[in-house]
Amino acid sequence: MAQLGPAERTAALERMAGQDFDVVVVGGGIVGAGIALDAATRGLDVALVEARDFASGTSSRSSKLIHGGLRYLEQLNFELVREALRERALLLQRIAPHLVKPVPFLFPLTHYVWERVYVGAGVALYDTLGAAAGTTRGVPGHRHLSRSRALRLAPALKKSALTGAVQYWDAQVDDARYVVSLLRTAATYGAQIAPRAQVLGFLREGERVTGVRVRDLELGDELDVRAQQVVNATGVWTDDIQELVGGRGQIHVRASKGIHLVVPRDRIHSLTGIILRTEKSVLFVIPWGRHWIIGTTDTEWTLDKSHPAASRADIDYLLDHVNSVLSVPLNHDDVEGVYAGLRPLLSGESEETSKLSREHVVAHPVPGLVMIAGGKYTTYRVMAKDAVDAVAHGLDQRVPRSCTDRIPLAGAEGFQALWNSRHRIAHTSGLHVARIEHLLQRHGSMIDEVLELVEREPSLGRPLAGADDYLRAEIVYAATHEGARHLNDVLTRRTRISIETFHRGLAVAQEAAELMAGPLGWDSEQVKREVEYYTKRVEAERRSQEQVSDQEADAIRLGAPEIVPVVAPEQS
Repeated sequence: MAQLGPAERTAALERMAGQDFDVVVVGGGIVGAGIALDAATRGLDVALVEARDFASGTSSRSSKLIHGGLRYLEQLNFELVREALRERALLLQRIAPHLVKPVPFLFPLTHYVWERVYVGAGVALYDTLGAAAGTTRGVPGHRHLSRSRALRLAPALKKSALTGAVQYWDAQVDDARYVVSLLRTAATYGAQIAPRAQVLGFLREGERVTGVRVRDLELGDELDVRAQQVVNATGVWTDDIQELVGGRGQIHVRASKGIHLVVPRDRIHSLTGIILRTEKSVLFVIPWGRHWIIGTTDTEWTLDKSHPAASRADIDYLLDHVNSVLSVPLNHDDVEGVYAGLRPLLSGESEETSKLSREHVVAHPVPGLVMIAGGKYTTYRVMAKDAVDAVAHGLDQRVPRSCTDRIPLAGAEGFQALWNSRHRIAHTSGLHVARIEHLLQRHGSMIDEVLELVEREPSLGRPLAGADDYLRAEIVYAATHEGARHLNDVLTRRTRISIETFHRGLAVAQEAAELMAGPLGWDSEQVKREVEYYTKRVEAERRSQEQVSDQEADAIRLGAPEIVPVVAPEQS
């Protein structure tokens, strides 16, 4: 399987400067990564550039759910739900069984008779649509529970908070790791991929877009990347990219902020996830390893798109709602981590972001440029297919149909056999079987590459001091194989140490930076700089989360500079 290390990045940029491509993809989130794989597996020459780290925006800050969107049934959007459930089954069973896992949810009922009929009918339809979408759903069917049975599953709930419950199943994923696996798979099929490479503007011949002008943000070099078609897959930055071609856009995106809290597993005594209705949307309490993720909010965001800030008001909103059903309430001291993400919603007539469309749209604002926006993480593969179909119309060649529904991601092939052999792997490697299970669920069949690092350097088999869920080898592997360029990339996205520890990663920053130094060629000054920038980022986030308003939180969060500043683009 292809690596995305420093040597591969250098080689990719050299190829981009010296070769004409069929398609250049702008954006390294879930949709851009999906487009790169779809195009590469159709035999096209593909380049992908990302201004920051892979999945550094929306695609690492989701609720980590692969789901059909139960609430869309109330909006009678059956086709969107059916499509998403079909994708859920594919991801669970064929494309990424090592990364996508079933997860149960308890839906507490608060009224007698009518609510059980109403909710039960909705969940039954959800299961039926899931079964109709594929050969099997990949998850168990729903079941009705009495109050006493529900409380045995979720003792943390107040007895007065429910009259009974319905339990159903969806799926979850580490969203950022999924994107990296998608990109490594695309690279294996020939895609040239470079993070920290920002599009400054478009190359033009008359009205036609013929490529992009790119700056290597690490070295400062600029290069022209020429292609027959350019695809903009930049999510909440869609309108900004449209400005680079004179603002003649056919897509308008509004950003909706969703924040999530991470709390230790022992703070909520439950064997299942929980879903609650709120006055605006729904609230999830999601199992996440040794933690719970609680989210989310849904508010319009018009401030900085790179680092949306969570305010104290956001945190209080989630705590107030979840505490309304918990027998032992949570407080601010229970919160290990907080993260905020932006949903790219297609702008409609409604003033409420929760009512804007989650369906996607593809447009051709000018010849040679394809724009795609909207959609859900779960349906990224369908979005990618539609975008490459649009690219195909602009190419002077026959392009095969999409085949990504049959392409397992990096780490998927052989995963089940390795999972069945986890006790043998533990014995051979000298690691505990629980550690092997954790590695398999993060790396799948690529666990061999991680274990090879340990075999060559046994000290890498030790856990990080202060974040013992992760091996030292995984930090090195992130730099050598997974495209991590900076400390923040590793602590925030390749691992989840920044939200899974009360110290937010500060206790392991020095050790992690020193482990990255070798593969990335850092000297002691660069190690010091990485730790300082990460520390400033965490401090700014903590202070922003004490502010009442979005404006105050945003101003403080922006006080922490980026280690690699993104430059101002050029407008055509």
